[in-house]
Amino acid sequence: MLVATTERVAGYRTKQTLGQVFGVVVRSRGLGGNIIAGLRSIVGGEIHEYTQLLEETRRQAVDRLVRNATVMGANAVLMMRFDSSEIGQTMSEIVAYGTAAIVEPDDAA
Repeated sequence: MLVATTERVAGYRTKQTLGQVFGVVVRSRGLGGNIIAGLRSIVGGEIHEYTQLLEETRRQAVDRLVRNATVMGANAVLMMRFDSSEIGQTMSEIVAYGTAAIVEPDDAA
């Protein structure tokens, strides 16, 4: 599955646009992670526990996006973006979204 943040992909042409597709993940950091992160926030700097959590969550959201696009019959997702929000003070929502499409190699390229 080709996943691109652009509208067009070099060497390919869009044969068919299938519609919007997304992958959603809501995660909560465990109590231990929240305590460690809280202590680190006092000192300042990067909070590695949250960075790791968000990186894993983004990967999972993209995996779900790809699965949903595959079900639609797509071989590509164009204009892929991420959106995130907080739910309460303990949960994060990450959404990967884009346009499911069928692309094919551009013979002219």
